[in-house]
Amino acid sequence: MNLEEDHPYLTIEEPSEGLFKAKGSKHFGYIFPLANVDEVKTHLDALRLLHPSAGHHAFAYRLGEQGEQWRSFDDGEPNNTAGPPILGALRSHNLTHCMGVVVRYFGGTKLGVGGLIEAYREAVNEAILHAVVIEQYPVAAMTVVFPYAQLGPVMSMLKRHQVTPLHPDFQLTCTMQIESRKSTIHNLKEALARIPEVLVTPLE
Repeated sequence: MNLEEDHPYLTIEEPSEGLFKAKGSKHFGYIFPLANVDEVKTHLDALRLLHPSAGHHAFAYRLGEQGEQWRSFDDGEPNNTAGPPILGALRSHNLTHCMGVVVRYFGGTKLGVGGLIEAYREAVNEAILHAVVIEQYPVAAMTVVFPYAQLGPVMSMLKRHQVTPLHPDFQLTCTMQIESRKSTIHNLKEALARIPEVLVTPLE
């Protein structure tokens, strides 16, 4: 077992929000769990519907077990005054697989570069403060294909490893997807492959 594969990472359990006010401007901070980049647009579109008159919807996200995939976006604010502070808040809390968004309503008084950085950072910090932070372990997935006659042995092996199959399709030829911690999935794969007529294919 590669010990690095069993290090947990921190993320949030469910969406959360907060509010930071500065000189009449309101900064609504949101944080969302994020499984992949495709979900970014979904969250932004929902917030634009919720706040159609807001001046800015700046965001940042981190993906990957070490937050190695990331992006930040200022949405019209001066360079590096909105997206990067949001990203910095996620990093300071060591959170990944999540997205921070700040929706700003201008209050009439300019905040300046330092004020903007503080406002965007603290709005996300407020959302994180109200979030439930959880530990997750890196997982890997594989597809299992086998004849119906081997359903009993396959399900018994999964039960022994305390794994519940995803998207099972029990026909003459059965298929299912399995997710398990990276640290243990290799042993499960080998155990299933020892059952006659069972084909195991790792998923990227």
